[in-house]
Amino acid sequence: MTFSTTLWSLNSSPSSLMLLTVAMILSAYCLIVSESFILRFSKSLLMLISCSTISSFNWKRVVVIYEDDTFGGDSGKLALLSEALRDVGSEIEYRVVLPPLSSVSNPNEVVQDELIKLFNVQSRVYIVLQSSLPMTIHLFEKAKEIGLTGRDSAWIITDTISNYFDSFNSSVISSMQGILGIKTYYDEGTNLYKTFYPQFRRTFRDENPEEDNFQPSVNALRAYDSIRIIKQAMDSDENSPDSLLKNILSSNFTGLSGEIHFQQRKLSHDPILRIVNVIGKSYNELDFWLPGIGFSKNIGYVGNKSADFTGTVIWPDDSKLVPKGWAIPTNKKPMIIGVPARTAFEKFVKVDDGKHPGQKKYDGFCIELFYEVLTVLDYDLIYQFDPHNGTYDELVHKVYNKTYDAAVGDITILANRTTLVEFTQPYAATGLSMIVPVKPERSAWMFLKPFTTKIGPWNNQIGIALWFTFSSIFFAHREKIYSNLTRVVVVVWLFVALILTSSYTASLTSMLTVQRLEPNVTDIESLKQSNVKIGCDGDPFVRTYFEDVLKFKSYNIENVSSEYKYEGEFKSNHIAAAFLELPYGKVFLNRYCKKFTTTAPTYIFGGLGFVFQKGSPIARDFSRAILKLSEDGTLMSLEQKWFAPSPECSANVTEESKTNSLSINSFLGLFLISGATSTVCLLLFLAYSLKRYWHHEEENNAGNLSLVDEGVLIKAMRVAKYIYNGKICVQGEVSAAPRVPDIYEWSSPTWDYDRSSSHISMENLEVKSQAETEIGIQLQVHN
Repeated sequence: MTFSTTLWSLNSSPSSLMLLTVAMILSAYCLIVSESFILRFSKSLLMLISCSTISSFNWKRVVVIYEDDTFGGDSGKLALLSEALRDVGSEIEYRVVLPPLSSVSNPNEVVQDELIKLFNVQSRVYIVLQSSLPMTIHLFEKAKEIGLTGRDSAWIITDTISNYFDSFNSSVISSMQGILGIKTYYDEGTNLYKTFYPQFRRTFRDENPEEDNFQPSVNALRAYDSIRIIKQAMDSDENSPDSLLKNILSSNFTGLSGEIHFQQRKLSHDPILRIVNVIGKSYNELDFWLPGIGFSKNIGYVGNKSADFTGTVIWPDDSKLVPKGWAIPTNKKPMIIGVPARTAFEKFVKVDDGKHPGQKKYDGFCIELFYEVLTVLDYDLIYQFDPHNGTYDELVHKVYNKTYDAAVGDITILANRTTLVEFTQPYAATGLSMIVPVKPERSAWMFLKPFTTKIGPWNNQIGIALWFTFSSIFFAHREKIYSNLTRVVVVVWLFVALILTSSYTASLTSMLTVQRLEPNVTDIESLKQSNVKIGCDGDPFVRTYFEDVLKFKSYNIENVSSEYKYEGEFKSNHIAAAFLELPYGKVFLNRYCKKFTTTAPTYIFGGLGFVFQKGSPIARDFSRAILKLSEDGTLMSLEQKWFAPSPECSANVTEESKTNSLSINSFLGLFLISGATSTVCLLLFLAYSLKRYWHHEEENNAGNLSLVDEGVLIKAMRVAKYIYNGKICVQGEVSAAPRVPDIYEWSSPTWDYDRSSSHISMENLEVKSQAETEIGIQLQVHN
C-alpha cells in the first residue's frame, strides 16, 4: 500500500524528492513520508460516491467507522463526508474511532468494545472510512461474531480497503458477505495488461506458493506505473532534483492503472470507480460511477446526470431486500412508545386499568389510528406502550432524550418541538377556537322578526302588510273588472301579494322552527375589557400563547382538566369563554351543540401528529401511511366513528344557519316592476278614456250651448264621473233593463248569496239628481 501511494505523493521540495527517489530504489513497499508531502486522489470524489450510494437506497442516518492515522486524525475525510451527506439529506448519527493498530496490544478486545456500543444506536448503515488491512480484518470478524452483519445491516467500504479484495483470503472474504465496496476500475483488455499479467502471475506464484489468489490489485498496477514514471524521469540527461521532478510531472502515457498525466501536480483526471458486492469467495462488479454523471451500467454511458443505482445487490444473509438502514425492534428489544395517560378529551386517548394487575388498556382515536398505520406498513413493528403522566412537553422531551422511541397521542406540532424531535404528517388540523354559551331566541314578538324598521314607517307598513295579508286570504273582492289594463295591474299586484305572503311565511317559519345560536360573547377584546376568566386545558403552550400573544392576564386563565367540567364552569359563571384546540372544540360542540357555540377568529397551529426521535426513518414511513389512510377514506371513517355528534346534535345546526331578516331591499326589484307596470297602465287608461269621452261629447252635445258654457270644475266632474262609472246619464232616459251579470265579474263562492230570493223594489231605486238626468243616455264602455 505504501508503494502505491508513492506515485500520487510527489512533492515540489528538492530535498523531499531526493528522499523519495532513494527510498523507492531501496524499497518501494517501505516508503514512509510525511502527510504534508503527499499528493492523493481527490478525497471528495470518494465521499461523493459514498453519499450517492446512501442516497440511492434512501438511508437517512449512518455510522462512520475509521482508524486514526499516524497523526491521530482522519485526513479530513470525515468533514468531507459529513458535508456530502447533508447535501443528500442524511447525517452521521455516530462515530466509531479505532486507535492505530500499532498502539494497542489486544486489537480484538478494543474493536469488540467499540462495536458493542453500536447496539444502542438506531442506524444500521456503516461506512468504513479508512482502516489498515489488519484492523479491517479484526473489524469484520468481530462484527460478524456479535451479529452486526445481519439482514438489517448495510456496510460500505472505501477504495483503501476494496482495492485489496483480490488479496484477501477466503476467511476474510467470508466475514464480509453482502457488503458494498468502492473499487478503482482498470481495463484488463489492453495489450500492456495482457503482457503484464502472465509475468506477474508467474512471479507472484513463485514467491508466494501458499496463496491461491494471483490476481493483481490496482495497487500493484500503480506500483508498476510508478516505477515506469521514475525510470523515464531518471533516464533523462539532467539528474538534478528540480529536473527530476519536472520530468516526473511531465509524464504522459497510458499505464496499467489508466491515463498518466499530471496537471497542477496531480493527476489530470479522476479515476473511474466501480461498486462491487462481496458474494461467496469473491465479488460481483456492479455499476460504474462516472464523475459528473453518476451511476452507469457501462463505462461509455452518455446521458442525464445523477443516474440512479441499478445494480442488483445481494445483501447480508443472502437477502435481495434493501435493508431499511435502522434497527427494527424485536421481541427482546421492542419499541417503547409513550402515551399520554392524562388527557382533557378521552375520545383521543384513554388509558384505563386492564383486567390483570399492572396491565393497561389503551383506547381512543389516536390509538386506533396507530393500529391502522401498522396495517399499512410493509414490516412488523414490535412495540410496547408506556403511560406518561406528565405534560405533553415532558412527553416530547422523553422522546428527545431517548427514554421513549416514539410517542402516540394528540400531540400538537409546534416550532420549538420540531427542533428536538421528528413529527409525522399531521392527521388533524389544530388551532384555538373560542367556545361560549348561546342565548337562544324566545320572543313573543317573533312574528314581527321577518321585517325590519327600514322597510317603512311602522304604524303604516305593519298595518298595510297585515291587512293585505289577511284580506288576500279571507276576502273576495267583488268589484267588477271592465278593462284588460286593469286586469294586468291586478294580476301584478296579486303576484306581489303572493311573493310577500310566501316570503313572510317562510321567514317566520324558519325563525320559529330553526333555533339560532347567538353567542353571549363575540370577540376577545370584550373578554379582556370585562376582565372575566377564560378556561383552557392547561397546556403550557396554550397559557403562554394567551399571555404573550393574546395579552390575557395570567390570573384570568383557568385550567380545566376534563371536558366534562367545562359545562359546570360555565353554569357557575366561573368562566365566560373556553379556548380549545380545533379537534377538542369539535368534540365538545358535538356533545353540547344546543348550549354552546364557537366564534371567530381561529388561531391556526401546526396540527396533531405522532412523535419520533430526530431523523427516525419510522417517522417517514408513518407519514406516508397517514397520507394513504387519508386518501383512501380510512381517516375520515375513524373521525366519523369517534367524533360523531350526539343525537340531539345530529341536525347540522350551525351559526351559519341564521335566518336574515327581510328589508325593503329584498323586494326592491319586485316593487319597481310593479310600480312601473301600474303607472304605464294608468297612463294608457287615462289617455284611452279621455279620447272616448271627447269623441262622445262631440257626437252628442253638438248644438247644446248650455253644455258648452259649463265651467271647468263641472267638466272635470263629468269627466271623472264618466271614467268612474263608464257611462253618462241623459235627462229623460232611464234604463229599466234588468241587470245582466258581467262575465268578468270576480266573485267568491264563500261569500255568494241566493240571488233567486232577492228582489228589486222601487223603494230601493236611487232617485237621480237633476244633474244626472239631464243627458239620459247610458253609455256602456266596451273593451
